[in-house]
Amino acid sequence: QVQLVESGGGLVQTGGSLGLSCTASGIDMKINSMGWYRRAPGKEGEVVAQFTAGGVARYSDGVKGRFTISRDAHWNTMYLQMNSLKPEDSDVYYCNYNLGMLVPVDFWGQGTQVTVSS
Repeated sequence: QVQLVESGGGLVQTGGSLGLSCTASGIDMKINSMGWYRRAPGKEGEVVAQFTAGGVARYSDGVKGRFTISRDAHWNTMYLQMNSLKPEDSDVYYCNYNLGMLVPVDFWGQGTQVTVSS
């Protein structure tokens, strides 16, 4: 049973920094990608930062230069360091693993609130 547990997040003022972490357990399939998404209530979700299967980090245009995704050597834990935060970064952040070869499946963390006050 794959489980993803998130921690971090919270409330910060504009320009501040926050970190998120996601610890995975029970992974016994090929990792196609791992990353962070965010979604505010009633809005479409978007990928914020992601590692491809080859380990290449990709970022959405809105967070490039401000956010950094990292992971441990075993791909069991990933982090998102968020700097220079803006009010528009306020969202619920979810970690995601896309697993499996023939029929890829998405697994999600429980979600962590990030609020940036102006």
